[in-house]
Parts: sequence; structure tokens; C-alpha cells
Amino acid sequence: MSSPITSVFNDGYIAEQYEAFRRDPASVDESFRQLFRLAESLAGTAGGAGAGPADASLLRAVAGAAGLVDAIRLYGHLAVQLDPLGTPPVGAAELHPEFHGITEADLARVPAAALGFDDGGSAADAVARLRQLYSSNMGFEFEHIEEEAEREWFRRMIEGGEAFPRFSPEEKKALLRRLTEVDGLERFLGRAFVGVKRFSIEGTDALVPMLDAAIEGAGRAGAREVVMGMAHRGRLNVLTHVVGKPFAVLFGEFEGKHITTAADTGDVKYHMGYACERELGDGRAVKLRLLPNPSHLEFVNPVINGVARALQRTEGGGATAFDERTVLTIAIHGDAAFIGEGVVAETFNMSRLRGYRVGGTLHIIANNQVGFTTDPIDARSTYYASDLAKGFEIPVVHVNGDDPEACIAAVRLGIAYREKFGKDFVIDLVGYRRHGHNETDEPVWTQPTLYARIKQHPAPREVWGRRLVEQGVVTAEEVQAIDREIVARLSGILDEVKGGVVPAKHGTETREGEAAPPPLQIDTRVEAATITALNERLLTVPPDFRPNQRLMKQLERRRQNLERAIDWGHAEALAFGTLVLEGHSVRISGQDVERGTFSHRQDVLHDMESGATHIPLQHLGELAREVGGSKPTGRFEIYNSPLSETAVMGFEYGYSVAAPDALTVWEAQFGDFANVAAPIIDQFLAADRAKWGQDSGLTLLLPHGYEGQGPEHSSARLERFLQLSAEGNMVVAYPSSPAQYFHILRRQAKRRTRRPLVLMQPKSLLRLPEASSSLQELATGQFRPVIDDPAASQRREQVRRLVFCTGKLYYDLAAGRAKAAENGGNGDGASVALVRIEELYPYPHDEVARIVDLYPALEEVVWAQEEPKNMGAWTYLAPRLRASTGTRLTVRYIGRPERASPAEGYAAEHTREQSRIVGESLAAPQPARRGGSAAARS
Repeated sequence: MSSPITSVFNDGYIAEQYEAFRRDPASVDESFRQLFRLAESLAGTAGGAGAGPADASLLRAVAGAAGLVDAIRLYGHLAVQLDPLGTPPVGAAELHPEFHGITEADLARVPAAALGFDDGGSAADAVARLRQLYSSNMGFEFEHIEEEAEREWFRRMIEGGEAFPRFSPEEKKALLRRLTEVDGLERFLGRAFVGVKRFSIEGTDALVPMLDAAIEGAGRAGAREVVMGMAHRGRLNVLTHVVGKPFAVLFGEFEGKHITTAADTGDVKYHMGYACERELGDGRAVKLRLLPNPSHLEFVNPVINGVARALQRTEGGGATAFDERTVLTIAIHGDAAFIGEGVVAETFNMSRLRGYRVGGTLHIIANNQVGFTTDPIDARSTYYASDLAKGFEIPVVHVNGDDPEACIAAVRLGIAYREKFGKDFVIDLVGYRRHGHNETDEPVWTQPTLYARIKQHPAPREVWGRRLVEQGVVTAEEVQAIDREIVARLSGILDEVKGGVVPAKHGTETREGEAAPPPLQIDTRVEAATITALNERLLTVPPDFRPNQRLMKQLERRRQNLERAIDWGHAEALAFGTLVLEGHSVRISGQDVERGTFSHRQDVLHDMESGATHIPLQHLGELAREVGGSKPTGRFEIYNSPLSETAVMGFEYGYSVAAPDALTVWEAQFGDFANVAAPIIDQFLAADRAKWGQDSGLTLLLPHGYEGQGPEHSSARLERFLQLSAEGNMVVAYPSSPAQYFHILRRQAKRRTRRPLVLMQPKSLLRLPEASSSLQELATGQFRPVIDDPAASQRREQVRRLVFCTGKLYYDLAAGRAKAAENGGNGDGASVALVRIEELYPYPHDEVARIVDLYPALEEVVWAQEEPKNMGAWTYLAPRLRASTGTRLTVRYIGRPERASPAEGYAAEHTREQSRIVGESLAAPQPARRGGSAAARS
């Protein structure tokens, strides 16, 4: 293959190639053909006489100039003065003509037209202009993008001047006022509340006017909402100046004046969210939401996208109808966290997937050039903090935080790019951190030279004010007058707060009082005729659709089994379908959920010839009219997710917060995969109401059960969810039958007070005949928190041991008891009743106590579980079972001993342990104390 034309500088080689071209143009590379034709044209020899060997130097000059032009576009960002503290740019050898084998004099003798510029002049003129555009006050990185249309758009925007808007004197003054407001608030807080943490914005002050510009640009582009997520640095400034939180409320919080309730443990000021509506000046308004976020810095990123996706839904357009223009997401990052936290990459990966895209997120890295006490050299293996984004073909613009015009220009470019291409856009806002990690931290201990420079460096509003004075836009006195006015206003507000005047909170900080107990008595019944009609519709495919016939034979069994043998996947489809018929939307995502990890779902059918898909649950409109539905059907969405737990669960959490009308479901491939999403579970699902007054109805489906599949595929870590449960914050359940699953899903969708639902899900029970349900149970039943032993109803006086258990273990115990009876065993099984606790939290005390009192001859209560003693439900249930059984009985544990690993890694050992647990659970009861009734306990 020929070498690239821009890397060839040997005159003899060029002359040789030119002679070959004159003999036969097709014998040389196309790049050489273009060069030689151009050179002939420049030399005035268009008739084919040729430039000859003597013109090789001109050819070299053209090739070198072309290489320099490409290098400026590609590496120009390395010559931009990005650090406001004065660190010089690293530059690049490719930005100099000598690297390309030419000189400045060579550039002067090459016409600009030879490089594709039609505005006259020489290549030297063109190169000077490109240097001004690509290496002045913004650094552009876009040549890594695969699509040529996008790269060409950037070149046109930059080289055509549209990326560099001019600011009028009034706009410059407004920018000065905004920067003074930002800086003034921070200085005021520092003086009024000395030594109190606030994680100030100082050093990246331009973030606030950048957000102003983003909101205005999004509004003009048709957005009705802007959803933002950020960590704590600068949050107080964004809350007040951008999202409209009253200064009096903020000052009241500094003064310790909080509105609390019994269920409101609250959160620190710099984690809270807020919402408002901003007028745009053209008669339109944009709703702003800054979502609350814990100190797990970047985990809010997928959450804001989930919220946006829910808000982008459009009515009447089916399950896939979204208008991405209506909601803009803005993610504000720290430089160390952006590249250090893996959830950022996971969220980027989701940004263009059909189940998770939101039309592009505007990312702003508030680059402090230090992470807590860690220098960039120890924080990342890349030159820029933003380099991660390039792997996802996302453009990046770098700006100096002391140049607010460039900062706003970058935002406007980002909004225009999103509007044009619907993709993410990253702005690397290079600034600094005026104080330490917080205002009580001493940064000089770890970054002495950096903070020596910061101490001497003026604030961004001072830098901008001096520039405007030099330009004659304002006077020095006007600059000071604006500052005095802002400080006086803030002082007046603080005086009012100290005098007792604090406005009521509103927005996302509103508290709703102590959480009500979950509504257990919701009617989840569905008429049998409706279920039958739905079942038929779900088994019907379009006449020209050619599904896999083997699969269809399996699904056909759902028609035959409807009356008496509904399995797990069948019950789920009927639950989803009945909800959609009633106007509730359903969204489910996770790894391989369309088929189901265990092939039990099959909600998406594939045409064996065309590959087209058919989703029966998305085609229920006609049936809804037939069964007399008066309102539109809900939408049904189902998406296989990328191999991510953290970001996908975070996305679905956000979706559930913003879509109260929807049953939002995330399914783990195996239950323990939820371990990877622990920050979402701990920081969002479990504590969102207590910390932020925020509600989520997210349902987690976590396959759980000990079946010899080893430590990583047995336990969904039930104990962790129970440990997190308090104040009615979630429901944790382990349904043991398809009917129970059907009713708890419907209850979750229909309940008024939304809270997360965590379901331990089966594997072996998915098709176990003994675990099937009947149509009658779906049509007339409801979810039962506790299920008494159906085999013991006629012999309660004989029962001496009551074994409480959950889920799959019940069927192991029931099978063991039946086998002992068949084999003519010692008969102990007949004296044992097996009771299932289906809902673990909230703990069903009354139901448990009532069942205990049904067995007058009890000698012993046992809790049996598959999990090790330090895992599973035992440590949570032990004191509660003792309270429910009163003082007359002890509660004994049967299960695996305490262990470090959740399960055995060898199938034979697993079988021995399971057999032991079953045998001990069914053995003769041990003597126990007797006393009063369980129901009489306090």
C-alpha cells in the first residue's frame, strides 16, 4: 500500500511517483493523483505537459501544508491555554510546519485554494486562521467520531465562525453580574458561616452561566424540562441561582432551621434536590429539576436519564413513542470522578441504546485539577479527564474557566450538536478549587505549589471585570457597585432569617410526613373471562409472522394449562397484560429479559425468516375495547439491557420516580448480580424517602434459591435487603406460587403509596408442577403475606412442630414429608406443619400470630432456611418470630451453619446439606416451654 501523501517529503520519491503518473495516472495512489493534478493546475500546465521533476518542491509544500492543516484540526486543542492558573499547554510537534517537512516560507507560496479554502490568500493565511480557531480559547476534539457527517459539521461550525458567537456589551454586563452573584454568594457564606462545609463553586464559577445558556438553548430547541444531576461541589450555588431555591431557605438550613417529621431524617444541604419553573422571556417556560444525590458522586448519571426517558413519553404513540427533544439532561461531573467511577462509562454505553437513549446528555466536567488530595498523575492514565468519552464517539470541548465567553460558546455548540445528532456532548471546564476539598480542609499540606498559585489568582468575576474595564464596557466603579449591591441583598435576607422569617420549603424538598404502611388490601382480582380472553390474545401472532414452531408449541401449553396449571412466566404475562388493559404501563429491563434467563418469559417473538419481532403485550388495544375498557391501554416496554447492573438499575430507578403510572421492573440474571448495584440500592432505593422525600416504585426481580449452582448463583442476598428495611421504605417478599406473583405485581402497580418491591424469584420453581396455580386463584384470590399449610388443615391438633420457611424450601420440605409418608417412615412428618412467610418486610406479625394459635398442641417453632445462619432471613426474623409466638414457645433455627461463602461450590456437598436441612426440619420436635397464646402477646 502506498504511504499517506502527507507523510512523504522525499523530493526524489515524489519525482519518481510523478513520472509514473505522467505515464499512467492509474499506476499511483489516488492521493498522489489528486496532488499532481492540483500541482499541474497551479503551474498552469493543465494540458498534460506536467510540472516536471523541477516542481517537486511545490508538490512537497502542498503536501506538507495539507498535513499541517489536518494536524491543526486534530491536535490544535493541545496548544490552547486551558489552565486559568497559567500552566502552559503541552503543544504538539505536529502543529509546526517543520514536522511536515516545510517552512513558513513554503506556506506563503502555496495558494489557500490548494488546501480546499476558497476565500483567497495563501496557505499561510489559512493556517494562521485555523490556529486562531482551533488553538485560541477552546480546544476541540471530534476527529475520533466515526461518522464523517458529524466531523464535517464541526469543521463547518468552527471554520465558519458559528461556534464563536459575538457578545454584545449588554450581554457582557449581564455575564459580569451573574459571575458576581455566584462569587458573592460563596464569599458571603464563607463570612456568615465560618468553617461550615459548603463545597464552594469558587474556581469553576462559569458553571452557573453555562447552565443558564444550556437551559435557554434547550428551551428554544423545544425542551419543556431540564433534568440535572451533580455532585456536591457548587451545588448550593446551582440550587439557588439556577434552580430557584430561595436564599432564605438555604440560610435557614445553615442556621439549623429544618422542617422534619418522624420519617424525615433528611440529608446535608449539598445533597438535596430542588425543582422550579423558569420563564425564558419569549412566553415559554422550562421546568427545572436538580435531582438529589448522595456522595456516591456519579451514580446520579443513569438516574437523570431514567427520569428523562419517563418524561419523554408521548401519548397515543405506542410503547416506543418518545419525543427526545422535550427533555434535556445535564450531568455535572468532577474531573477525578468522571474518569474514576465506572458508572460513567456504563451510562455512556447506554446513551445510544434503544431502551435507554434520551437524545443526548450535556456533560460538564467541573475540572478542579485535583481529586480531594490526589493529583491527576495519580488519578488517571490519560492526559485529559474527559478522555473516557472519546471511546464512545462523543465530542469533547475544553474551555478555560476564566473565559466565560468560551464557556458559553461551548454550551451553545453542545446544544446545537444534540439538536442535530441526538448524542451526548462533553465540556471540560478547566478551573480550580479555591479552598480544600471542603472549607474545613487544608489543601496546602498536599498541594502546596498549586495552592500558592490559587491564592494569588483573582476570582473569575474579577478576571472578567478587568477585561470589561479594559474593553471600555464598564468602569471599575460599576464592577464594585454590582458586588456591593449583591452582598447587601444577601445580608438583608440573612437578617430576616435570623429574625425568624423562613419561607416554607417546596419542590423536591417537600416532606409528606411519616410513611404510611403498605396498602395490603388492594383488590387485585381480575374476572376469569378477561384473563381467558387475554390469554388467547397473547397466543395470537399476525398471519404473516413466522415464529419458531418449537417455541410456539411450548407457549400453546398456556392455553391448555390456563384452568389448573399456570406456571411462573405465564402468570407474569397475565399480570402484565391485565395491568396494560387497565391503563397501567409496564416497563421491564435487565439482562436477557425478553426471553428470560431461564427461557420462561418469551415476551418477544422472532420471525424465523426475517428476524422481525412481535410483542403480543403491545397489541392489546382491541381487546381492551372488547372487555369494556373506558380508558386507553397502558404501554408495555421490554428491553434486553447491556451487561450492566449499576447503571441500568439506576436508570430504572429514575424512570420509576418520574413515571408513577408505570410498573417499572428490573430483573437480575441471577439475584446476586444485584451486588454490583449496591450504591443504587443503599443510597437510592432504601433511603430516598427518608433523605429526600422522593418516591420510587421500582420492582427488583432477583432469582434466588439453592440448587447446587455454586456460591455466585444461589443467593440474592436476602439478608441485605432486610437489613435495609425500616419505616415502610420498601417491600421484601419471596412469593412461592405463580398466583402469589401475579397478585403482588398487580398490587405493586395499583398501590397509592409507591415504594420499591424486592422479590426473591425462583429458578427450579419456574416449571415445577407442584408450584403451579389455577385460573381461579388469579381471578378470585389476593396476595397472602403468610400461607398456612394446606395439608395440615384437618389435623392441626396433631401438629407439634410448626416450621416457618420461604419460597423454594417449602417444596423441598413438602416433598420430603410426602416421601417419608410413602416409604412408611417414622411418621414424624405428620406432626409437622409447613408455613410460608411470603412477605418478610413489612413483617406480617398478626398473620403469623394467628396461625400459631391455630395449632393448640405445638411444642416447637422452627425457622428453616437454605442460606447460612448469618445470611438469609434468620437474624431479621428471629426476634420477630419470638414476639409473634409469645412466651410459650422457643424458636429454633435449622439451616446451614454460619459461613463466609453463600453456598457450596460442589453439587454433591450441596445435596448432602439440603438433605440434612430437610431431615432435621421434619424430625421429631424437641421439648419446649409452654404458656399463653401468641395472639395475646404485646
